[in-house]
Amino acid sequence: MTDARRLELETNLVRVHERIDAACRAADRDPAEVTLVAITKFFPAADVVTLVELGVRHVGENRDQEAGAKVAELPAEVRSVLTVHFVGQLQTNKARHVVRYADVVQSADRDRLVDALDRGAGAALETGERHTPVSVTVQVDLGEGEARGRGGALPDEVPAVAERIASSEHLRLRGVMAVAPLGLDGSGTRAAFDRLLALSRRLRGDHPGASWVSAGMSGDLETAVASGATHLRVGTAILGPRR
Repeated sequence: MTDARRLELETNLVRVHERIDAACRAADRDPAEVTLVAITKFFPAADVVTLVELGVRHVGENRDQEAGAKVAELPAEVRSVLTVHFVGQLQTNKARHVVRYADVVQSADRDRLVDALDRGAGAALETGERHTPVSVTVQVDLGEGEARGRGGALPDEVPAVAERIASSEHLRLRGVMAVAPLGLDGSGTRAAFDRLLALSRRLRGDHPGASWVSAGMSGDLETAVASGATHLRVGTAILGPRR
């Protein structure tokens, strides 16, 4: 890790926190309500180590093969304070591997995947590869009309998927996640995130602990905060362009 790269990460991280703080003030929210997840895909384990030294405690990955190898590289003292989120679309046959290193899976969207995650988490608990259940959010497809969705369960499918997670033995339902549909302007993105928040509120009627609303990335984090997001998935604004 060069001094220049450390300074780049530190500077970018400060700017992102300033954006989050300003968005929270505008929305009359406490910044402590918002968790920043630094998306570290395509970047090396050394960057993750530096981010942890700079105070980051949540990182996200979306490619299983890359993520598993990267987490395995982390020093034990870094891994022990870090929550690793898997945020990408996930094939059922990859579930068993993902839950060996991920603390959170944000992209559950169908019953078969939930069942595979539960089996994999159970096996990992038995072997001692993990010691706690896996936290899981339901990914929601917010696409409407011509706005293309970015994957996930349709809104009317979310209650059943959530119930499947809540009823599992080795998973913990945490809430919902979504990516803003493609092709939307600012007001369209706000409307999409507002739909996600409304869905979250309905879900909490049956599952009070499912309070997470994961939404917002580098380009739309302010909109997500205004719509009640509790978790922001920010990559480029912290790590920079893909190298």
